[in-house]
Amino acid sequence: MQKKILFLGAAPTQVPPLHYARSQGHYIITCDYLPDNPGHKLADEWHNTSTTDKDAVLALAQKLNIDGIVAYASDPAAPTAAYVAEKMGLPGNPYQSVLTLARKDLFRAFLKKHGFNVPRSESFYEREKARKWLAEIGVPAFIKPVDSSGSKGVTKLLDAKDFDAAFDHALHYSREKMVVVEQQIIRSRYQVAGDGFIIGGKLVFRCWADEHFDKLCNGLVPIGQTFPTSHPKEWLDVAHAESQRLLDLLGMKTGALNFDYVFDEKGRFYFLELGPRNGGCLIPEVIRYGTDVDLIKYTVDAALGLSCSDLKMQPVNGYWSSYMIHSLEDGAYKELWVSERIKPKIIEQDLYIQPGEKVKKYLGSNDTLGTMIINFDSMEEMLNMMDNMENEIRVIVQ
Repeated sequence: MQKKILFLGAAPTQVPPLHYARSQGHYIITCDYLPDNPGHKLADEWHNTSTTDKDAVLALAQKLNIDGIVAYASDPAAPTAAYVAEKMGLPGNPYQSVLTLARKDLFRAFLKKHGFNVPRSESFYEREKARKWLAEIGVPAFIKPVDSSGSKGVTKLLDAKDFDAAFDHALHYSREKMVVVEQQIIRSRYQVAGDGFIIGGKLVFRCWADEHFDKLCNGLVPIGQTFPTSHPKEWLDVAHAESQRLLDLLGMKTGALNFDYVFDEKGRFYFLELGPRNGGCLIPEVIRYGTDVDLIKYTVDAALGLSCSDLKMQPVNGYWSSYMIHSLEDGAYKELWVSERIKPKIIEQDLYIQPGEKVKKYLGSNDTLGTMIINFDSMEEMLNMMDNMENEIRVIVQ
């Protein structure tokens, strides 16, 4: 029997689950406020409704009598999906728990309350209160919106005199108009990213990666993830145990997770974020190449209450990465230069930009110009290339 699924968002990064749902013969409904988004073309019907307007989306879902709701690779839409699922008795997670994970202020407070390692962090509506807190914790500090995604609005503050500009930048990207001021954790090794999946409240699958940033343009927005992670197994076991403890406390039951965490200089584990949704940056697609596990399929199936009991942990076979094509400067796009060394390693390439179009320096995920999936020969080669990717791939602008 055909099932009706409401997908929140139809951006290029949100197309994969639409393809899977179509292959299964489901009735696809998309909604967001951007009529030109490509996912709408794959839908049986689409609606011009903001994915962050939870009551409007609920009204739409009730009117259409949907069987499942998916917020794929979208932090802002995840609470809406949980809200609708809770109100309509559909498969999903508790709304308050998803909201806690999606909002940095609520998440930090929850971690602190339950004894997790957490940086000194407070959130503010008022600039002067935030300035006083910054004076207390000192720099370097991170200034960021409580509720944005894709590293938009984030500043690493090195000098207190730049606070006002950083506060305004964060405010611009916050729907709540609230700003986090947070002490920097001095990390050892790479930041860890990757996705996982919960079934019956248990973290049954997780595939973690080292996260890479471009030191030449921003240093805060990921340019890609390399699988498998280079961290030692005993550290990852701690991360798994702490993740399960958090999921138990929140009463999370089903669906995809996106991880961002670090270990400090003493090897202590810190959550940066635990997103109640699939990762962007092609993370599910790279995991599928490396493990043959299709988290896109499981996300759609779980939203419909279908059995996902065959999902199990799988090791990564080979060395795989995503890569976000990006510019180091503003200008008009001329061409993409790719070295002869890396060309044969590129498995997939998708370029969103045409010659002559304006491009911006890479300061947020919204400045991504295209994507790649790359297969390397060894861990050493992979980490070395990803950390110096300007030698292999460059966007040429005029």
